[in-house]
Amino acid sequence: MRNVIQVCDLKKSYGSHMVLKGIDFQIEKGEIFALLGVNGAGKTTALECIEGLRKYDSGAVAVNGKMGIQLQLSSLPAHIKPMEAVNLFAKWNKVKSDDTMLNALGIKEMQRKQYIQLSTGQKRRLHLALALISNPDVIFLDEPTAGLDVEGRLSLHEQIRKLKSHGKTIVLASHDMAEVETLCDRIAILNNGKIVFCGTALELTDKAGRKYVIHIKTQQEDREFETDNIEDTLISLLSELKQKKIHVLDIKVDRGSLERHFIEMARRIEE
Repeated sequence: MRNVIQVCDLKKSYGSHMVLKGIDFQIEKGEIFALLGVNGAGKTTALECIEGLRKYDSGAVAVNGKMGIQLQLSSLPAHIKPMEAVNLFAKWNKVKSDDTMLNALGIKEMQRKQYIQLSTGQKRRLHLALALISNPDVIFLDEPTAGLDVEGRLSLHEQIRKLKSHGKTIVLASHDMAEVETLCDRIAILNNGKIVFCGTALELTDKAGRKYVIHIKTQQEDREFETDNIEDTLISLLSELKQKKIHVLDIKVDRGSLERHFIEMARRIEE
């Protein structure tokens, strides 16, 4: 597979603050590639430099193919209707809109509404549709599921997988570990302006460990437990609570946050 994107020693500063300190990575055709990092790590700056929306100080960026871009923060005129926006973007790009894609994203279902009346999920789907109007080879998605409910996230994940099945290359910026693990072929993690990891989700798990947080709410208190093994920990905790005749009101299991992965990776590097 040939590289569609090559980033070499990319550097970017804002005044005296150096955001990107010489990052390097390549993305192959047909990959879903995630760029991860905590807020302020430089994900959006890196994407905007690659997309050509922001000037960088030094280094080199090469993108082989037509780009479609869904920005993290974007907006349209308050009273424009979704299909008016679609037709406008299609005219700009000198193409005809793809009815199959529009139906899949539910754009025509909201065509009577004005932009200001759309929900967060509907706006996300509309902006994705606008990014896909020109039938791009490379699609950039910056925090595409931020603010979406579970149904909206699952629907968007399905669309991302369909794009991959059609040979599209997708670059995803996110802070959601669970999301990228289910979607992405490879992951790069930005920390303090540098790429501290680049590889598959499995390789990241092997390096950082698979941390879960179990939240248990009882009549007496709410408690959290961190573990690598959900099954054994849950069985042990529930057995203990049952013996003590403590009634469990609720149980929730979360994947460890990206911050926890960073802490674990840093600890292992020091060791």
